[in-house]
Amino acid sequence: MFEFLEKYLMGPMSKVSTWRPVRAIVAAGMASIPLTIVGSAFLVLGVIPQAFPILAGIWAGSFDLFSALTLLAYKCSMGILTLYFAFVIGYEYTKIYQEEEGLDLAPLNGGILSVFAFFMTIPELTWTNGSMALVANETTINGWSVGGDSLARLSTSGLFTGILMAILAVQLYRLCVARKWVVKMPESVPEGVSRSFTALIPAFVVAITVILINGAFIMMGTDIYKVIAIPFGFVKNITNSIGGIIVIYFLVHALWLVGIHGANIVMGLVNPILLANMADNVNGADIAFAGEFTNAYVTIGGSGATLGVCLFMAFMARSEQLKMLGRASIGSSLFNINEPLIFGLPIVYNPVLAIPFITAPVVTAIIGYLGVKTGFAGKAIVQTPWPTPGGIGAYVGSGGNINAAILAIVCILVAFAIWFPFIKKYDNDLLKQEREAA
Repeated sequence: MFEFLEKYLMGPMSKVSTWRPVRAIVAAGMASIPLTIVGSAFLVLGVIPQAFPILAGIWAGSFDLFSALTLLAYKCSMGILTLYFAFVIGYEYTKIYQEEEGLDLAPLNGGILSVFAFFMTIPELTWTNGSMALVANETTINGWSVGGDSLARLSTSGLFTGILMAILAVQLYRLCVARKWVVKMPESVPEGVSRSFTALIPAFVVAITVILINGAFIMMGTDIYKVIAIPFGFVKNITNSIGGIIVIYFLVHALWLVGIHGANIVMGLVNPILLANMADNVNGADIAFAGEFTNAYVTIGGSGATLGVCLFMAFMARSEQLKMLGRASIGSSLFNINEPLIFGLPIVYNPVLAIPFITAPVVTAIIGYLGVKTGFAGKAIVQTPWPTPGGIGAYVGSGGNINAAILAIVCILVAFAIWFPFIKKYDNDLLKQEREAA
C-alpha cells in the first residue's frame, strides 16, 4: 500500500507542491488569514443576538448603533479579498522567480501589475452595433457592478480571476525582463525611481494583452471574468459535493502517511473555495463546505481526527510509550496540532494505524457535511483561527449555533470509535514489547 501511495500519489503531489504558481497561491492564503479572522471577529458582533436572543435589546441600544462603522472591518477584508489575493500572489510569484532564476525583478512591481491586470477585468462592457459600451443599469454604474458588500467582482466571487490575472501579469513581467524589454536607468538614479521605470514597458504589455483577450471575449458576448468562472465554478461544485469532500480528505491523509504535509498542499489550494463559500453564506447561501469546516468537524485534534486518541493515550493507555507521548501531546492536540503523534507514534508509514488515520477524517467529513446540509447545524459564516479547540470552533464559526458544537462533539466521539480498536491493539503490542524487554 505504501509503495502504491509513494508511486502514484507522493510523486505527483510532491511535484504539484513545488510548482511556482501553487506556492504563490498557498502564500496568499496564509497572508489572508489575519484579515479573514479580524473581519469575521467584527461580523460576530452583529450575529451575537442570533446566538443569545436575551441580548437583542442590549445590542439594539449599543453595538447596533455603530454597526455601519464596525462592519467596515468585515466589508474591507472579506468584501475585497480578491484584491489582497491578487497583490500577494503577484508579489510572491515574482519573488520566487527573482530568487530562483536570478532575474532583476521587483516583487513590488509584480504585485502592482497583478492588481492592474485584475482591475482591468472588473468593468462590464458590451459589443453593440460595432462599438464597445460600458454596462449601465440599477446595479452597474459605468461598467462597475455593485453588489453584496462592495464592488461585486472584488469580493470572493472574483477570486479565481484574480489568481489567473496575477499569474499572467507576472509571466509577462518576467518575459519583458528576461528579454530586456525594460527602460534601464543610470546607476545614479534612486532605486525607487529606477524600479518604477523598469515596470513601464511591462505595464504596457500587461495592458495590451488583457485588452486584446478581454476585447475578443466581449465581442463574443462575454468577458474574461465570466469565462474564467465557468471551469472554476465546475471545480467549486465538485468540491462542494460529498464525493469531492471525500477525495479531498483522502488525499490530505494519504499524503501524510508517506511523510508529506497533506494539509498544506491540498488545503492550500482548497482554502480559496472555502473562503468564497463562507462569503456566499453570509450573503444568504447555504453551503456546508465553508469557512473552517476542516478543523471544526473533520480533523479535531489534528490530521486524522486524533483528539480522542490523544486523550486515550494520556489517561487510559497501559504502555509507558503511549502514556508518556499522550501526556506530552495533549496540550497541542487540544489546539488541533498533532505532529508529535504523527511522527511520535508514529502514524507515518505505520500499516496498523494507517486505516483509522484515513477512515476517521473521511467519516467525520461526511457527518459534518450532512449535519450542516440537512440544517441540523448552522452553516459557517465566521472564519475562526484553525487552532480553535473542538466544539468552540464550530460554535463560533456558525455564529453561535449550539447544534454546531454538538455536531463537533459527535464527530470527536465517532472518530475515536473508529480509532479505538486500532490504538488499543497498538497499545497492547507495545505493552507486550515493554514487558519482554523488562
